[in-house]
Amino acid sequence: MDFVCAHAGRPATAVTRRDVARALLAVPSGVALVALPDLRRAMMSAGNPLSLQFWESAKATLSSIEAGVATVGDVQRWLESTGTEPILMTPSYFVWPEEDERGPVAGEMFGRLVAYLEERVEEGEIDPDALAVGDQEARGAYEDLQERWLSTPLPDERVPAFAVSDEQDEELFAAWDEEEAFALSELRRIVGELPKQPELPVHELDVAAARLRELLALPGYPANVLRACAGFEERPMPDDDQELWLAVAAGIAGPVSDLSESGDVLEEFADLDGELSMEDAALANLCAIQHADWLAGVAALARMGPGVLASPERMARLIAESEDIDSDAQEEDDLDATEGLFTSVVSLWGYLGIVDEDEVLTPLGWWGLPKALERAWSPPPE
Repeated sequence: MDFVCAHAGRPATAVTRRDVARALLAVPSGVALVALPDLRRAMMSAGNPLSLQFWESAKATLSSIEAGVATVGDVQRWLESTGTEPILMTPSYFVWPEEDERGPVAGEMFGRLVAYLEERVEEGEIDPDALAVGDQEARGAYEDLQERWLSTPLPDERVPAFAVSDEQDEELFAAWDEEEAFALSELRRIVGELPKQPELPVHELDVAAARLRELLALPGYPANVLRACAGFEERPMPDDDQELWLAVAAGIAGPVSDLSESGDVLEEFADLDGELSMEDAALANLCAIQHADWLAGVAALARMGPGVLASPERMARLIAESEDIDSDAQEEDDLDATEGLFTSVVSLWGYLGIVDEDEVLTPLGWWGLPKALERAWSPPPE
């Protein structure tokens, strides 16, 4: 009993079903099962007996855990059936962060919802016993109640669901910026340590830029993907050839915008089982590549110089074998996945003259790839 009260931070008279359930789940299931009868008697002595349905559901759940047949979903569902545990994922797909990953706002909102649900239990609006026996109508009402709370503004005008999502977005962006800054510093270190710095092949750049301008004026793939990567759907192309080439090369490593939706139709969005177009698949692949993989691949090419094979398969191997990033030994499936992502990359590199028709790194690619990555990862000018 003392453990339950300490775990809940409440006296025995105020402990809820959720408090007891969380305390039971905090210890090995065998220990919890042995302690269950004594805990029930202690709760009765404290004048807070809870209900027969709760104790039976607790015994059944703990027994399933001990037998190794309970799933994570089973345990979560039982915890939610206490009547005051927020649903982990609501019908509208709002998902609470895990307890150890909640920021201040998520922690506050979670606590507010728990308090709100406790009030609803006291008022009789929530029936924990019906939830414990799996009553679908009670479960539906429980879900609807939480959905309404999450979408209803608080007195300070914050909408709980939006407040939590905004905080998660901010944390994600902050982590992304930190990872990007580290990758940029490592890239500069690696390039600075090269025995010979790549020199700009002026003629190759002129030829590649002229070809690129012609390509970008065309409809369809790959022009639409390259325009989206560089953000040229929303701004004019620069007149300077080097600026144009670097903008597109950097965009491949960090796409600036999405594809234009002018040609999309409603049926394409409704067909969730349909295959992605070549353009969408290419852009999705570019966005899926992590900073570490870009760093490892481009660092390897920079060290080896022009003339090295830069095929998708070779890029996957270079990344897997890189000592510039922390990576465990990759399985064949991981290599295949990386190769698949870089299939789009190497294809687009070919249009910029970064690799030749045999997927071999050119002098232009040797000079331009590190600069393109640096541009993609550098903060925008003030």
